[in-house]
Amino acid sequence: MILAFDVNETMLDLSSLDPHFERIFDDAAVLSEWFSQLLQSAMVATVTDRYQDFSTLAREALELTARRHDVELSEEDAVATLGQMRELEPHPDVEPALEMLREAGFRLVALTNSPYRTLHAQLAHAGIRGFFEAALSVDEVRKFKPHPEVYRMAAGRLGVEPGELRLIAAHNWDTTGAVRAGCRAAFVARPHRILGKLDEPVDIVGRDLIEVAEAILRTDRP
Repeated sequence: MILAFDVNETMLDLSSLDPHFERIFDDAAVLSEWFSQLLQSAMVATVTDRYQDFSTLAREALELTARRHDVELSEEDAVATLGQMRELEPHPDVEPALEMLREAGFRLVALTNSPYRTLHAQLAHAGIRGFFEAALSVDEVRKFKPHPEVYRMAAGRLGVEPGELRLIAAHNWDTTGAVRAGCRAAFVARPHRILGKLDEPVDIVGRDLIEVAEAILRTDRP
């Protein structure tokens, strides 16, 4: 079983962006609104077959959020906020969980909606690039997760069938997409992250990556 890790929120903590949203909007909680707008834009781009990379959509989502709050977004603030996406800190459970799985003999990859230039910068800044044999972006297929082509592309690049790939993510739409593409999945139930009744069930759920890694060791050990 190859383990494919989502990057943003699953491994990297978006709260690194809080100071920027506090400065621009006087409310760090607007971060969640912006990220939801970004995901919505990514879904629309995929459904309508009008791909633009995640960084481009992130800028548009930030501008839309500013207009919604009647805030004048300066170029300096936009560049600083979006630049921070390349310098997110990892959640504290990430490195120990990856180390645990690597020592057990698992093949690990990263799979993200971010473009390659952002992905490589993120993993390098977080100090975790060395854990992954490959770092894969949706740029390969010009469709965003949870489109099934993304997961099948990852399996193909790694030389395995989809059923031999397990996605690990903190997003219910991501794990659902993976399962419907024929993969297995594990859900990281970080704060305020839940699975819904209409989501595809997964056989591994943990409160953090340590719990998920321990369950994977029991279920999928090579």
